Amino acid sequence: MELSSEDQLRLNVLLANRIDAVRIDEQHMTLYALSGEEEAKVTLHPNCRGDQYLRRVRELLSGHVLGSPGGYPIFLKRWTRMGQMRADNLAELLKLGEPEAVVAVAGAPGLDDELARRAWWASPTSDTARCMLASQTVTAGPMGKILAHHLVEHLPFETQPLTMIETVRLVLQPGLIDDDTRQQLWNKGKHKRAYHVGFLIQTPNDLPETVPARHDYAEHEASIKKLVEQNNPYAALLLQILDSQGQSFISIAEAVMRKPYDQDDVVALLNAIRNYFKVMMPDAKAEQDIEKIVEEAQTMLASGEDKALKQLIDAVPELRQEIGAALILARSNEDIVTPVFAKTTAIGTVMRKKLEPITSPLFAQFSILLGRAD
Repeated sequence: MELSSEDQLRLNVLLANRIDAVRIDEQHMTLYALSGEEEAKVTLHPNCRGDQYLRRVRELLSGHVLGSPGGYPIFLKRWTRMGQMRADNLAELLKLGEPEAVVAVAGAPGLDDELARRAWWASPTSDTARCMLASQTVTAGPMGKILAHHLVEHLPFETQPLTMIETVRLVLQPGLIDDDTRQQLWNKGKHKRAYHVGFLIQTPNDLPETVPARHDYAEHEASIKKLVEQNNPYAALLLQILDSQGQSFISIAEAVMRKPYDQDDVVALLNAIRNYFKVMMPDAKAEQDIEKIVEEAQTMLASGEDKALKQLIDAVPELRQEIGAALILARSNEDIVTPVFAKTTAIGTVMRKKLEPITSPLFAQFSILLGRAD
């Protein structure tokens, strides 16, 4: 069965002109087309069941855009699978009126600011915004601030911690939000800890809330800086840990770890911690046993096999414990909670109780680095 004669005529006239994107309101059976800054509207008149009619409309669009009414999703799947989502293909996909095609464009490597503008018109949702802000090209262009503004406005309505973390991480990219908005997000994070995890991931050394350098920073600064100047790979991190930047990161990470809400909170936080300390053990193998990680760190300290590590210990022997704590945290990513999370879906207090055999050793390392250990 063909489209109604009225719709066939109006759609053919529409397609005879330049269009940049198509959006279909399925509930109200209305097709919208974007051309530059202008928007056209076609009210559809189904002559059969709604879903069948919309399929025919999309077949018409696909036939015009791709030369084949069956071009979507076969073309889309092939392009995605073969890594052929080129910019010219992306522009065509936005004309199909297919929500999945917009998702593909939003996440494609070839996305630029103009394509982002069209994709945003076609699907102005938070998921689309998050997807496009993963592109540095988009964040650097005019659309970056527009998408970030939308995400900040809608963040209070998000309910999943992982979504909150990712949203905060994305909008904290340079140049997207102003200082006041950044501070407001941080303040809200005092009640929604997931926000703070986003800060720890994106701006670990530039947190809105800071604590002073450790009491013995000045005492060790000169000795460690000498090794920094000699390109000791561990010295710069140790100096940073003792300074305000590191003390702030560790303090906030500790606070978040005391009250994570769900498993996604924990995993994201542990990975942020691992990334902060990873220079200590950049190529460390995955390890699920926290006790083994502690033992291996102590062995590494005692062996003297790593010349740069031994050089650092010899320069500041008083900080041997701190260096060991950094080694432990450098391996403490999501792997250490995998055995627990494989057996439970608990959240909140119950989850935190089950994690105590893992978090207790981590809290001990935080205390060492913050200068609270005996």
